[in-house]
Amino acid sequence: MQHTPDGHEPTPPGRAPSFLQAFLRSEALGGYVLMLAALAALVVANSGAAQTYFDLLGAKVGFQVGPIVLKETVLHWINDGLMAVFFLLVGLEIKREMLDGQLRGAGRIVLPGIAAVGGMAVPALIYVLVNLGSPDTLRGWAIPAATDIAFALGILALLGSRVPTSLKIFLTALAILDDLGAIVIIALFYTSELNLFALGMAGALLVCLVCLNRAGVLRLAPYLLLGAVLWYFVLKSGVHATLAGVALALTIPLRPQHQGGAHVHSPLHALEHALHKPVALLIVPVFGFANAGVSFAGMGLASLAQPVPMGVALGLFLGKQLGVFGFAWLAIRSGIASLPRHATFTQLYGVALLCGIGFTMSLFIGALAFTDPAAVDATKIGVLTGSLASALAGFALLRATGARNQAVGAR
Repeated sequence: MQHTPDGHEPTPPGRAPSFLQAFLRSEALGGYVLMLAALAALVVANSGAAQTYFDLLGAKVGFQVGPIVLKETVLHWINDGLMAVFFLLVGLEIKREMLDGQLRGAGRIVLPGIAAVGGMAVPALIYVLVNLGSPDTLRGWAIPAATDIAFALGILALLGSRVPTSLKIFLTALAILDDLGAIVIIALFYTSELNLFALGMAGALLVCLVCLNRAGVLRLAPYLLLGAVLWYFVLKSGVHATLAGVALALTIPLRPQHQGGAHVHSPLHALEHALHKPVALLIVPVFGFANAGVSFAGMGLASLAQPVPMGVALGLFLGKQLGVFGFAWLAIRSGIASLPRHATFTQLYGVALLCGIGFTMSLFIGALAFTDPAAVDATKIGVLTGSLASALAGFALLRATGARNQAVGAR
């Protein structure tokens, strides 16, 4: 198959450009905004405005209309409400790429799929080993299992042409599968006591959404209206509310519309396009600002040596690189998969290092795993430490490797 000069497969005539290609062309601007939001949270949490910051996040807001009661803290509105939109976009991305994108077909999914399994299993194992002597903290085993696609692509964007496009596609595919794994983990292991009535209503609404799809309804409004009600019942059911976003995404039609004989983007693609910038430039940075703030007052190296931050940091920094690169290396050497085009094993290892950036999803799972504020802060320390170490190591290795390859190519 022919490729464009930047390594992408050309977009077939009549088909809308892949959301993945648009994401890569954006140079992961959202990753930079997220970095600034996380830095701002740390600055505020360690300044004179810290008390105001934490009081604002803990303030309860909401409303009551008859039997419908929605009163949550600002932090919960962000984590359960805004992040449902983030998960809606993640679900749309997973469906699009598996049916009509870079993850379509077994051949394309083999290497990132195997690497994703290693990248989830090994960090979780390392966390468990570090926390074996502390049973109360074992619940956080999934925290280091996720990769933050915005942060990781932001680092790759800084490297420009030093990194082959095939590796950017590999990293994106791996992160998408990582997100899918995290969604399954949240559904299976981080669900509280179930409200069967609310769960039944959510199930009935999901059936209605599927029926809309089967009936060929292509207008987004009915899906979004039912999706909002679905979110409410999932919130009340005990299943984490953000999973409503994923469930809604899977029912949005991928079939293209035809208006007056003209080809129009599918509802799924149209919603992806509409959500991409708001999620990347507003929702995820707001989540980062609300969840990354931790006070370092009275903390030292001894704080990092505690089971939770140590397990998370080592899981992200060591577990991710060992799991992703180790499983990928075995798959390539055994002939199950092949090395991405124009890439070396050293560059693949550099990308495996970047997979240790687990910011958004790791903080999210940490907030689900622990209710004790001290444990949540410990999670933040581990996530920030492991992610920063992974980002710096991956960037340094890929920069050095890319510069060396460019020098060789120039001879």
